[in-house]
Amino acid sequence: MLSALAIANYRSLRQLTVPLGRLTVVTGANGSGKSSVYRAMRLLADIANGGVIRSLVREGGLSSTLWAGPESFSAAMLRGDVPVQGTRRNEPVALRLGFAGSEAEDFGYAIDIGLPSSSMPTSFSHDPEVKREVIWNGPWLRPSTQLVDRKGAALRLRGDDSKNWLHVGRPIPAFASMMTEYADPHAAPEMLTLREQMRSWRFYDHFRSDADAPARQPQLGTYTPVLANDGSDLAAALQTIREIGDAGALDRAVDDAFPGARVEVHVNGDRFETLMHQHGLLRPLTAAELSDGTLRYLLWIAALLTPRPPSLLVLNEPETSLHPDLLPALGRLIARAARESQVIVVSHAARLIAALDDSDGLQPVVLEKQFGETRIANLDMSEIPRWEWPAR
Repeated sequence: MLSALAIANYRSLRQLTVPLGRLTVVTGANGSGKSSVYRAMRLLADIANGGVIRSLVREGGLSSTLWAGPESFSAAMLRGDVPVQGTRRNEPVALRLGFAGSEAEDFGYAIDIGLPSSSMPTSFSHDPEVKREVIWNGPWLRPSTQLVDRKGAALRLRGDDSKNWLHVGRPIPAFASMMTEYADPHAAPEMLTLREQMRSWRFYDHFRSDADAPARQPQLGTYTPVLANDGSDLAAALQTIREIGDAGALDRAVDDAFPGARVEVHVNGDRFETLMHQHGLLRPLTAAELSDGTLRYLLWIAALLTPRPPSLLVLNEPETSLHPDLLPALGRLIARAARESQVIVVSHAARLIAALDDSDGLQPVVLEKQFGETRIANLDMSEIPRWEWPAR
C-alpha cells in the first residue's frame, strides 16, 4: 500500500506531500488543486507505460505545467507586507513526482524531470528530460534503502550483498524512463515488480452518459473483469460480475440506490445489452432509456465491484451527474471497494464525503490555495509524511 504521494512544481503544487490511507478523500474548494493532484497521479501511471513525456507535451509542454510562482515565499510576502514577486532562481527547473510505501517491503519511487542540457543541435530542444529516478524500500528514501538509481543516462542496481552497486552498461535515453527501458527480471526484479504494480493502477474520470454514449448501445460481449474507462463494455462487465464475481453484491448495490429495481443483461448471440427492471413498470428499460444519473450509477457499480481489484483505484469526482440522494449509496460502494483496493477519491460533494466519514482507514485531505499554491488545510506538519527528493 502507498503511504504518501509527493509532487513538486506541477501546476499549483509547488511542494505537496499527501498522506494516503486505505481510503483517501481529497476535497477542497473549486480551484484548490484537486484536479492537479489527480492529473499528477495519472502522470505517475504514465511513467510505467512509457508515456509520461508525451503526456506532458499534450498538457502544453514542461513550461506550461511547471509551478508559475516564485521558488519560495519570504516572511514579508506571507504577511502581506510586500507583493509576491519573482526572485532569482537558485534551483534547476524540475518537475518531481513520487510515492512511498507504507511497509518496509513496499517500494517507493521518485522521478525528476527537467529541461534539456545537451548542447548538440536538435529539433527536440524543448523536450523534457528525465534527470533522476530512484526506487527504494519503505516509507522514505535513505541511502540504505535505495535499490535502483538512475542519474542522467547512467543506471545502477543494488548488488546481491546489498553493499555494492552494479552499473548497467547500456545508457538510458533522456526522453525515457528506466521503468520501460530496462526491466531485466533477474538483474532488477524490483523494477519489474513496481512497473507492473503501477500499470495495474486504475483510473475512472467522468463516464459518458450522453445519448450517443457507448454504454447505451448493445455491444459485443466477452468476459470483462475490468470496466473500460469510457464504460463502453458495461453490459459485459455486469454479466462478468454476475458469473465470476459477487452477484449478490451487484443485486444489493442496485437495490440500495433504486429500491425494488434489478439489472439484467440480455444476450442476443454475441451482443450484450443492459436492461433495468424498475418497480411499477411493465417492461424493463434499455440502457438507451435510462437517465444520465441512473446510467452513471450502473457504470460505478460495474467499476467498483470488479472481480479483479487493482492495487490502487483512483476516482475523480464520481458524483458528477448523480442525484444527491444516490451519493450515500455510492459512498457505501466506494467503502466496500476500499476493502479490496487502496482507493483515492477526488470529490467536492459534501454528501458523498459525509457518507465516507466512518470508513475504515479513512484519510481526509482538504486542500486550499494560498498565494496560488495548493496546501493541505486540515493537517499540521506533524501529520505530513516525511519526504526526501533525490538530488540531481
